[in-house]
Amino acid sequence: MMPFCLLSARQPSPFISCQASSTTVHTHFPPTQPPSAPGCTHELNLHRPSIADEATDFFKSIGVSGFSFDSCKLWGWRCRAKLAVRGSSINPLIGLYQEGTHNVVDIPDCKAHHPNINAAVELLKQGITEVGVEPHDEDEGTGDLRYIQMAVTTYNTSLPAAARYKNGKVQVSLVWNSRNENSPSSDKLNALANFLWRKGGPRSNFHLIHSVWVNFQTSTNNIIFGNRWRHLLGERDFWEHVGGIDISLAPSSFGQANTRAFDILLRKLHKYLPQESADLLNALRLTKIAKVSFEKTIERLPIPIEGSITWHHADASREPLSWLVGSDVVVIDPPRKGLDPSLIGLLRNISSVECKVKSTSQSSNSTFKEEKRPWVLRARDDSVHIGSKTISENSLQSLPQTLIYISCGWERFKEDCKSLLSSKAWHLEKAHGFNFFPGTLSIEVLAVFKRDLKKKKSGKKKKG
Repeated sequence: MMPFCLLSARQPSPFISCQASSTTVHTHFPPTQPPSAPGCTHELNLHRPSIADEATDFFKSIGVSGFSFDSCKLWGWRCRAKLAVRGSSINPLIGLYQEGTHNVVDIPDCKAHHPNINAAVELLKQGITEVGVEPHDEDEGTGDLRYIQMAVTTYNTSLPAAARYKNGKVQVSLVWNSRNENSPSSDKLNALANFLWRKGGPRSNFHLIHSVWVNFQTSTNNIIFGNRWRHLLGERDFWEHVGGIDISLAPSSFGQANTRAFDILLRKLHKYLPQESADLLNALRLTKIAKVSFEKTIERLPIPIEGSITWHHADASREPLSWLVGSDVVVIDPPRKGLDPSLIGLLRNISSVECKVKSTSQSSNSTFKEEKRPWVLRARDDSVHIGSKTISENSLQSLPQTLIYISCGWERFKEDCKSLLSSKAWHLEKAHGFNFFPGTLSIEVLAVFKRDLKKKKSGKKKKG
């Protein structure tokens, strides 16, 4: 099996950010959409934002033709939404912050949301009013419900594949303004959860709710979630099928909001991996999620693991060489700020680093050296490994020949791309774009870099 590695540092945003303006009319929405639609930054051509044309020109300028752009689904695409809860129990507001403020804009019929998220929000509003739950007041630090997270799972093998998306169930996470379940407001919390389950659970007229969770958060900063979670009602396990396999996601896990677009990206990515590695990619892509969720995902892989899969919870920017050695293919998925300088530096000088690795390996005569670096030891302790641990000596000396870069930050990607190409160590073979967030000036990019290996001169003389 050809070994490969994934380095992923992308984390969920610590606060809600969006754009809404009382003076701007967004005419690209249907008449049922409020004119000041929060989160939308351009009005026309939702299928192809102007940044896609900029990307086409950029890739042409560096010699890469055939840049493809997938428009993806334009309406009802968002399957994961974090929303602020403000207002009053009689008139709750559930939506996003207006740009530059903490004033919540109510979005009762957001066309970007999966329709069942909108239905679940409406049901939650009814429950808030009936139970008498007080929305959070930031200025006073009072109130019960601060935020919600709505996550749609379309995983349902009892339905035909074509009907699963439409009939997705919603996992509701309530961010409660208390330290734990023993607070004075716990009766209201339980009453609200029971209302949601009674009105939207499997015995209701319309089965809408997958499960109800609570997160306890009393911090005064902008971080949405606290560290304490509790499962209240419904199914504990949340599954989704993307890229050809089932994945498990805890409510605290990072998950792509646009599930369908992410699935398209993963299936495109498979084409650039060795066949024996392609089936493992999705599990490795889940280095973002909790350890328990990763273990559950591994159990559902459709084929026996002939190689090995290892999950680490570690900072890959610290001595990145230790994570790259032994891999032929590396998939990197950084946050919007792009690659860490330590990783960029290593990739730019990968040929000379590889020579040093091989030289050191030969001179050491495979002498065992005890690992003492604390961050490496911590990563080993907090890890999961399945499959064979047998790795050939040649593999231990190799460095990646293929680099697959998944980017959500276009401006920083251009900088990283130019830096890699200017080193003459890599060339860009192919690039694809995806419309992960229709209505915004952003795209997701999948770029495939290959090593520029110098050909060895032949010692044979040409025949005269």
